[in-house]
Amino acid sequence: MKCLVLYAYPPEPDGQSLQGHMLYKGILNANEQAMPCHFKESIQKEFYLKHMKPDVSYGIGFWGNVPDIVIEPMKHGVTPVPWFNSDGWVANYQKEFNKLDLMFTTSEWVKSVYKRDGIDVSKIVPMHIGVDTDAFYPKKDTNLRKAVRDMIGVKEKEKMILTVGGDVTSKGAQEMIRALAQIDEEFKDWKYVCKSWPSECADGWRDTEIQLADELGIGDKIIFIDDEFSSEFMADLLNASDVYAAPSRLEGYGMIQVEAMACGKPVISINKMGPGETIIHNKTGFLANVAQEIKLQSEWIYPWMGFKEKKKVKFDIPKTLAYRADIEDLRKYTLQLLTDDKLREKMGKQARKHVLENLDYRHIAQKIVDITKDRLDLK
Repeated sequence: MKCLVLYAYPPEPDGQSLQGHMLYKGILNANEQAMPCHFKESIQKEFYLKHMKPDVSYGIGFWGNVPDIVIEPMKHGVTPVPWFNSDGWVANYQKEFNKLDLMFTTSEWVKSVYKRDGIDVSKIVPMHIGVDTDAFYPKKDTNLRKAVRDMIGVKEKEKMILTVGGDVTSKGAQEMIRALAQIDEEFKDWKYVCKSWPSECADGWRDTEIQLADELGIGDKIIFIDDEFSSEFMADLLNASDVYAAPSRLEGYGMIQVEAMACGKPVISINKMGPGETIIHNKTGFLANVAQEIKLQSEWIYPWMGFKEKKKVKFDIPKTLAYRADIEDLRKYTLQLLTDDKLREKMGKQARKHVLENLDYRHIAQKIVDITKDRLDLK
């Protein structure tokens, strides 16, 4: 089978780009032909579609990428197979989705979003994103761990909780700050590291998080990092932590949570969306219950979404804007992991084993190849 893989290529330290690159590498590992290419319009992309004649064109993104990932390959007679996430709704392109023979979503929850918004899900197969377990693994180098912690301001005796995201607000940082303020009354030796990517969004929310931490009296225990890290250094940062926490407000999958488990770290998240499918409660980490679901009855649509004009639309079924994890659950589970070294080590080992057996990129890519061949009748 000859495959074109459309994603942000060359690979960037971004979830969707890494998702595509792991698929590309995994297809090669499955002894199939694969060509990586950026999904945006280009001479290279047109050449591959017109002259290389791939059997299938995989595309990584979300519904807004339909023109590049679905419509353009179809124009060249190439079968598109998107592997899409969701930002909480599918605003447009229902007709194009319903023409597809096969589509993957990053979780069962994402599939449910597409179903709610009018997509025929009989052609949709949920498929979790694979991670590179050779790059993300428990590192025994204690000097490296100490050096990373020294660099960011975490002492050897302190337990390090880590949250990473484009912005940490969407990953549940404010809920964690509230939980840690309560924990601080019982357990003092901790630091909370919030690592975001440089962006206006992250900058805008950081002031709110700093103010919240100061009001709760733990401002000196929160470390904010605003920087771009490679995948290699991200693995070092994860290994320097003791607990990874991301009770996300909206999460179609949660790739860094899986990378943390691959590094042998227990993960605290929310029992909903992607994390509820990849983290095994009481085994590879803890899942806090949902305390609140925030819904929208209407939303603005814009020309960049494929519409003719800007206008507000009302939903037949309310759109989920975000979830909020239960603070008491976060407090209880985080305190357990901070104070019980044996539990933390046990869960970390089980987390690594779970990822190796179920979420390694080679395993995921092989499943995608097998399903594609079967559904599209390809050899």
